Amino acid sequence: MPRPPISLKARALKYLSSREHSRLELARKLAPYAQEGDDIEALLQWLEQSRFLSQERFSESLVHRRAARYGNQRILSELHGHGIEGEAIADLKADLASGEAERAAQVLRRKFSTPPADAETRAKQMRFLQQRGFSHRSIREAFQTAWLDEDDLN
Repeated sequence: MPRPPISLKARALKYLSSREHSRLELARKLAPYAQEGDDIEALLQWLEQSRFLSQERFSESLVHRRAARYGNQRILSELHGHGIEGEAIADLKADLASGEAERAAQVLRRKFSTPPADAETRAKQMRFLQQRGFSHRSIREAFQTAWLDEDDLN
């Protein structure tokens, strides 16, 4: 005997139980399952009022997942793609900017274990960091500090 289809509300809660979603992303995922009479907008409103859906939590979660591998430009672009705008972006941008150079140095050390031997290799490594969304300033700082010993930093 086939199981009855799960409701839109149950499906939304199932998605949210696995990880945080943005309002836009959740609406996109629920749209194919909406039947006549289902109001996705009302469901999303209820989820926000019940604190199951939170743009702040989603933003923090996405930043936490991406910060170790990507630069500010890439993270902020992804947040815009998920419909996060305004004050939330400004607060996150300030938090991200403070540690971007150190994150770039960590990514550089993980990907390339030795300093560049020539200009061509250095350019390749710089392009890699640019593709990851790091700013030119943080890339310059990363190249200055990435391969320094712990003794040199103290």
